[in-house]
Amino acid sequence: MKSALYLTCTFLLASFCPIREGQLEPGAPLPKPENKWMDVSGKEISLNSVKGANGLLVIFGANRCPYMLRNQDRLRNICSFAHNNNIGVVMVNSNEANRAEEESLTSMKAYASTQSFQCFYILDKNAELADAFDANHTPECYLFDKKNHLVYKGAIDDSPGNAETVKVQLLHNAISETAAGKSVTVSTSNSLGCNIKRNR
Repeated sequence: MKSALYLTCTFLLASFCPIREGQLEPGAPLPKPENKWMDVSGKEISLNSVKGANGLLVIFGANRCPYMLRNQDRLRNICSFAHNNNIGVVMVNSNEANRAEEESLTSMKAYASTQSFQCFYILDKNAELADAFDANHTPECYLFDKKNHLVYKGAIDDSPGNAETVKVQLLHNAISETAAGKSVTVSTSNSLGCNIKRNR
């Protein structure tokens, strides 16, 4: 009887809990490479379509997150550095719970125009990409090589909260090694930032 009750409760809980895809680990393939997402330019793009000759950098971001504000200069520099190393860059806004307010497509366009990032900025409807990547923070970075394999995930550097105390430029180093066809020395790091606001 207890066993049957346990199974029933487990089934009901599973029915009401959203299914989250597993964490991406180094070596994993690029999720949803051909799905279309709306860019602030008004065009729909896929991740594969914006990949460069040496790979793709995916950054989960937001318009108003304090950590995004602290990292704006670093984001601008890393986007430029990736671009110069033939690595495509796309920033993803998955904050579906705030879509009617500061994370709307209109607000995304306004934010992008003020920052001049060298990247695409796409709206992740229903946080589908965030779920596929198991991304939870902004900013949170995922670097893929030319074969669409994950080679680095985590933070831009070792001091997300304070640019003045940075000692290791983790993402910069990973981009340099990837563009040179080398194995990435440090493939994972802890990301620190605002929580992605899913609509559930």
